[in-house]
Amino acid sequence: MTETTVVLVLVIVTALGFDFTNGFHDTANAMATSIATKALRPKVAVLLSGILNLVGAFLSVEVALTVTNAVVKIQNSNGTPKAELLEGGGSALLLIVLAGLVGGIAWNLLTWLLGLPSSSSHALFGGLAGATIAGLGWAGVNWNGNGTKLDGLVGKVLLPAVMSPTIAAIVAAAGTWLIYKVTIGVAQRFTENGFRWGQIGSASLVSLAHGTNDAQKTMGVITLALIATGDWADTESIPFWVKAACALSIALGTYLGGWRIIRTLGKGLVEIAPPQGLAAESASAAVILVSSHLGFALSTTHVATGSILGSGLGRPGAIVRWPVAGRMVLAWLITLPAAAVVGATMWWIGHAIGGLAGAIVIFLILLALAAYMYWHSRRSPVDHNNVNDEWGTTPELAEAVR
Repeated sequence: MTETTVVLVLVIVTALGFDFTNGFHDTANAMATSIATKALRPKVAVLLSGILNLVGAFLSVEVALTVTNAVVKIQNSNGTPKAELLEGGGSALLLIVLAGLVGGIAWNLLTWLLGLPSSSSHALFGGLAGATIAGLGWAGVNWNGNGTKLDGLVGKVLLPAVMSPTIAAIVAAAGTWLIYKVTIGVAQRFTENGFRWGQIGSASLVSLAHGTNDAQKTMGVITLALIATGDWADTESIPFWVKAACALSIALGTYLGGWRIIRTLGKGLVEIAPPQGLAAESASAAVILVSSHLGFALSTTHVATGSILGSGLGRPGAIVRWPVAGRMVLAWLITLPAAAVVGATMWWIGHAIGGLAGAIVIFLILLALAAYMYWHSRRSPVDHNNVNDEWGTTPELAEAVR
């Protein structure tokens, strides 16, 4: 087994690790409101979401091979790696990808620990951008595309990050207001039961869309690494084992349940009733599907959070916890630069050490960070047993977002 093969294995394992964190980090996007309104029991909700993420991952690989082109210039338009990154069996590209993945995972774990919903996609793109800048310079980032259309980091990542939660909030607020207007005079027990059933359908649609969109990113990264090392040559398709591995990873992560983030979105942002939950999930699904059709690298987290906030604004007398919302927005603002700093730092460490040893050191640093954050989370656990406790009665979350 050559050194390049070992580094490739590390990249694949790390990519699947990112997919796993993506799953449990983003479970809240689809299921937080259904759990909060008791439309679904917590364990049933994450099981359903995991199954639908698994199915969704197999539904589309349309942009998987070129997904990183949105932010960095390490690929040609057909999905093949840049020729200058293929020297030494593709070691230059593998180091950039490995360092970028570590940046994305580190941010996902930190925001999970703090119970803050942030974008896994932006964490990945930030990590890759940082590692690319460190390895290739500022010109390695695709900032604006060629200027003929909305493209690059600004057009396909940053602009949707601002617009999508705003649009989702407006749609959810209007939907919530309309629902409460239409159902005036109808007995509450009838409306709540009906909306709970509706929530199951809308939450399922969000889960399916999440699996379809987010699993593609990891499929593309792994296939890019395989092409760089000469282990795959077809730039028109993804190896089946890569599809299956990514689908299983994101599904297992989803089933694990990012309970800390589910609690923040379901109980910490607004007090959610079933009509609000249905409006929020329907708005999320609509915005995600439309944006995906337009080819934007959309953050399902931003959309889901905007929808939940909008459902609070649209319900007369609803409680909206603006300090929690402010912390979420702050996390959104620093996701890209924070992940980029970690990605760049990991590249510098790996490059300074060099070769297989450098890649192993980066991987061990990731394991150490993950172990520390998991250990820290066990000091104040949040799981399916206390995820629906009243906000402020669970000490660990008060401490986590302080």
